[in-house]
Amino acid sequence: MSDRAGLSDRAGLSDRAGLVGRDRLVGRLGPDALAELDQRLAPVDAELLRRYPGQPAGRQPVHTVYVPADRCDPGLPARWGAAALAALRDHPPLPYPVELHERVVDKLGREPVEDLRIDFEDGYGLRDDEVEDAAAVRAGRLAGAGLGVPFLGLRIKSLTGPVRRRAVRTLDLFLAALRSAGELPPAGRFVVTLPKVSVPEQVEAMVLLCERLEAAYGLPTGWLRFEVQVETPAAVLGPDGLATPGRLIDAAGGRCTGLHYGTYDYSAACGIAAAQQSLAHPVADFAKAVMQVAAAETGVRLADGSTNLLPVGDTAAVQAGWAEHARLVRRGLERGFYQGWDLHPAQLPTRFASTYAFFRHGRAAAVARLRDYLERRSGGILDEPATARALAGFLLRGLDCGALTEAETGYHRAELSAM
Repeated sequence: MSDRAGLSDRAGLSDRAGLVGRDRLVGRLGPDALAELDQRLAPVDAELLRRYPGQPAGRQPVHTVYVPADRCDPGLPARWGAAALAALRDHPPLPYPVELHERVVDKLGREPVEDLRIDFEDGYGLRDDEVEDAAAVRAGRLAGAGLGVPFLGLRIKSLTGPVRRRAVRTLDLFLAALRSAGELPPAGRFVVTLPKVSVPEQVEAMVLLCERLEAAYGLPTGWLRFEVQVETPAAVLGPDGLATPGRLIDAAGGRCTGLHYGTYDYSAACGIAAAQQSLAHPVADFAKAVMQVAAAETGVRLADGSTNLLPVGDTAAVQAGWAEHARLVRRGLERGFYQGWDLHPAQLPTRFASTYAFFRHGRAAAVARLRDYLERRSGGILDEPATARALAGFLLRGLDCGALTEAETGYHRAELSAM
C-alpha cells in the first residue's frame, strides 16, 4: 500500500476531501465563512478590547500616604522622611537586613512619600462648612504650588446623602484654587479618592461630576480621574449575589484608576471584632480576591489597605509595629497588591525595605527564567508567553520602585516594556 493510500484509509480522506498532490492538504472553507465569523465576532472583539485593555503603562506608587487636610503643608514629605530616619536611629536594631539600609536611607531622604492623599474624609472628620471651605482652598493652592511628591490627590467625603453636598463643594473649591494657583499636575499623576462606594450609580454620579467640573474650569476632557474605595460589603457582592467591582469599573467609563481596599470599615461592616480586624483576615482576603479578578486586565490598579498598629511608643512597641507592617507589606506583594496605605512616618522604613527585599529576592530567578524563555531554552520551568510578560513586569516594577537597576536586570527598560 502506498503512503498516500495508507493516509487516505487511516484518515478517511480522498482527493475530493481535500488531499491534493502527495503532501499538501487544502481546506474547504472559503473567504465567505471567514468573513461571516469576522462579522459575528467584531463587536465582541471591540467590547473585549474596551473592557480589558491590559495593564496600564507607567509607574505605580508603592504606597499612598493619607494625611488630614489641616496637617498638609509644603514641608510635609521632608518632615515624614526625617521622622522615619529618626525612628530608625532611636529604636535599633534595624527592622530589615543591613544590606538594604543604604537604599532605604537614600529613599527616605530623597522621596519619602510617593503618593500623597490630602484627606477630607475620615482622617479629617466633620467640620463647620466655613472651616472645610478654607481648608479646601488652601489644599488646592498647595497642590498647585507643588508638594514635592510624584503622585498627588485628595479624598473627598462620600456621595451618600448626608455628606454629598459637602463632598462636591470641597472638590469644587479645591479645583478653583488649583486652577488659579499654577500649572495642573500632569495627567495621570492627580487623582480623587471616592470613599464608601456601594453601587454603580454612585460611580456614574462621580463621572457626571467630573464632566461638569472639567467643563466649568476648562480642564482637558478626561483629566479628572478617581479611584474607588472598596470598604462596604455591597461594593464586593450586591444583593443579587453578583460581584460588584466589575460593575463599578464599567460605570466609571474609563475614569477609574484604582480600587483601594478599606480595611476597617469593611471588616467592621462584616461583623469582625475590632481586635481581629486586619489585612490578613479571611474577610479581607475574600474581598481583595474579588477585587483582583474584577480588575484584571482592565487597566485599573489595586491597592491594599492600612494597618492601624503603628510603630510608636517605646522600642519594643516600635519593633512590634515594624514587624507587623513588614509582614503585611510582604504578604500583599506576594498576592499581587503592589501598593498599600501608610498612615504614619515610622511605617515608611518597612514599606520601602519590604518592597525592595521582595523584588531583590526574586530578581535572579526572574532574570534567568526570562532569559531561558527568550532563548528557547528549558531551565526546568516551561514558561508560556503570559508568564514571560509577568516576569518582565516584575522586573519593571523593581526598576520603578528603585529596588533594581537596569544592570541588575540585564535589560533596558524599553526592552522589558516591549515584552
